[in-house]
Amino acid sequence: MPSKRTARIGALTVAAVCSTISAVVLTTPAHADTVHIHDIQGTTRTSPLAGAKVTDVAGIVTGVRTYGSSKGFWLQDSAPDADPATSEGVFVFTSSAPKVAVGDSVTVTGTVSEYVPGGASSGNQSVTEITKPTVTVVSSGNAVPAATVVDARSVPNAYAPAGDTAASGSVNGLTLEPAKYALDYYESLEGMNVQVADARVVTATDPYTELWVTVKPREHATHRGGTVYGSYTSQNTGRIQIQSLGATADFPTANVGDKLGGTTAGPLDYNQFGGYTLVANQLGTLEKGGLERETTRKQSHGELAVATYNVENLDPGDATFDAHASAIVNNLKSPDIVSLEEIQDNNGATDDGTVSADQTVRKLIDAIVAAGGPAYDWRSIDPVNDQDGGEPGGNIRQVFLFNPERVSFTDRAGGDSTTAVGVTKVHGKAQLTASPGRIDPANEAWKSSRKPLAGEFVFRGHTVFVIANHLNSKGGDQGLTSQFQPPARSSEVQRHAQATAVNAFVDEILKSQKNADVITLGDINDFEFSDTAKILEGDGELWSAIKSLPKSERYTYDYQGNAQVLDQILVSPSIRKDCGLEYDSVHINSEFSDQISDHDPQVLRFRP
Repeated sequence: MPSKRTARIGALTVAAVCSTISAVVLTTPAHADTVHIHDIQGTTRTSPLAGAKVTDVAGIVTGVRTYGSSKGFWLQDSAPDADPATSEGVFVFTSSAPKVAVGDSVTVTGTVSEYVPGGASSGNQSVTEITKPTVTVVSSGNAVPAATVVDARSVPNAYAPAGDTAASGSVNGLTLEPAKYALDYYESLEGMNVQVADARVVTATDPYTELWVTVKPREHATHRGGTVYGSYTSQNTGRIQIQSLGATADFPTANVGDKLGGTTAGPLDYNQFGGYTLVANQLGTLEKGGLERETTRKQSHGELAVATYNVENLDPGDATFDAHASAIVNNLKSPDIVSLEEIQDNNGATDDGTVSADQTVRKLIDAIVAAGGPAYDWRSIDPVNDQDGGEPGGNIRQVFLFNPERVSFTDRAGGDSTTAVGVTKVHGKAQLTASPGRIDPANEAWKSSRKPLAGEFVFRGHTVFVIANHLNSKGGDQGLTSQFQPPARSSEVQRHAQATAVNAFVDEILKSQKNADVITLGDINDFEFSDTAKILEGDGELWSAIKSLPKSERYTYDYQGNAQVLDQILVSPSIRKDCGLEYDSVHINSEFSDQISDHDPQVLRFRP
């Protein structure tokens, strides 16, 4: 998954990039005595009047957007029809700051258009708009149409209809069934004034002044206030994004488990960063839930503690070293081995050929010592410049930290950025041909992606093989609110190939030594129920240990209101069956607005 920051660079507004859906142009204007907003919206996701010029469409202004690239206002008919599938609201795109106010009664002449936020290639649904408008204010100070209440009763439990196979899986042409499907229900309210009440926050306020709430507080709830995404068929229908038409400074800084008390109301929009969004001109009062960062327990003398932690493009110019160090020492209790993902080279995003990350790692180790932690040693392999993806110029890689007072690293020469590590059998035991080494770095599966780092560790006389991973991100996948249902997950193709390569390597180790202790961990960028995880697990070579937790506690990342698993620690049969493993997803980042990474670290404790 791309980090929320990199995925949203330059995007501060709704519908920042738009693409027109082609439509038949109607040359005869549709007159106001026959055309109302519900006629424009129609009973499907695209307007039956797309491309037509409409004249003197009447309504009351319910919201005005004066900022960003999508300036305009929302217009709602105060005399609705009886069809629940037809929205009574529409966005009027003015391109410059509109000269109307909430409560104005206006008529609009313009062209009906369908725009796809993010462009047609995104797969997003379209927004029905009136463009190139001529606006006449009839009167001011009118009552705004009452907001439609969106709550647990009104939102259906089924998420979306299956797309039309004759239209490549698109739902655009299907008649809306708002009483049956959540996405149809939200679409039937597109552009209308809606409200939620006493809504619990399920994704914290982000740098783009938005958060997510749920109107279904019991829907797959975590014990910390979030909503778990536990399968491809449990999309969590109660989630809705909240933005504001007010000043940025007035937007609440909320964590998961907080609540927007009272009423939050405004037009229902659709944008490229999460779909249906309540753009509030009335925000509820923030009620803090008191969520605190978690702390795991310290491993006992005979337990080996192994952690994975994505530190989100860490380079020497960042201001988060002390916070990361404190998290490792105080929240993770100084694990014996830490697999770090997204360690950047020494000058970060500067693209000048620098690949070494020794300064980055040393700065973190020094900060850990200053925080009262151990003087970690480390191992890694520098990537080939600009070949492993991540932030352009950043050269991210995985790094092993290990506490030399508790565990030793078996150094075996020969590992470099382009040489594949192998497995040999010596005196009946498996050995790596190089330690550290990279798994099959020439494989096309790793193109523009991080290569796995393998190493041998020894704890109390026992060898433990550790493979650090950062698989291909979910960038390019269609969103859950896509017009294509079910949405396509194109990024899986590369991840499946990567998982196949990693599983094959683990299989080599286990064929050489059936009872070998093998840990495969890192930012897997996929769910514990995904095919990626199943391929990694194979025929029992590995098992994702987060599945030892109750389903309500299985999450490492919070995205668009869904608490989900991206980071995993997978173990070989000997660890799963014989070592009394204990797993902890330590929630210190994903649920908080002041996060230092968008991932929560994971810790596994066991007795080799």
